[in-house]
Amino acid sequence: MARGPAGKAPSRNSRTEIELIWIEQRLEHWIRFGRIAGERILSRKTRVVSFRPDAIIALVRWSANDYGTVHSRIDILRAVRSGEPYTTAPFVRPGGELLLSIQGWPKVRKVIEAIDQVEAAGLDPCDIAPEHWRHVHNRLSAGEPARDYTIERHQAWLKRKALGE
Repeated sequence: MARGPAGKAPSRNSRTEIELIWIEQRLEHWIRFGRIAGERILSRKTRVVSFRPDAIIALVRWSANDYGTVHSRIDILRAVRSGEPYTTAPFVRPGGELLLSIQGWPKVRKVIEAIDQVEAAGLDPCDIAPEHWRHVHNRLSAGEPARDYTIERHQAWLKRKALGE
């Protein structure tokens, strides 16, 4: 885990910033889910979005060349509070608590399907238990299917959260 000066995460207005890039058929970075708190447009192809502390965010990165996809990756992370330790991630400043990090289009597609399943259950992926994203990461890394996130699991998470974990 990286830390800023004196062992603390840089404040930078206490927001996590993510650089999004779109170069048609070559390079794309996009937010699959997350509540954007601010945005700066740097150019026609680049913008920076910011998130409040504790926001859960899914960042998809994809690149290709003349022969097809070269790299695909999805990271789901929690935006850190000032002073918290964090993991660095490309295009994420300062970094975040990494809940899931999957590479390779077949596995990335399975993560997107897991996100779609949460949304089909009528839930916002930003609001579900962070442990679910760790579960999805671990199961897919082991080549196993992840369990669905159900309303019952979500209700248990909300009760645990209300107790202060």
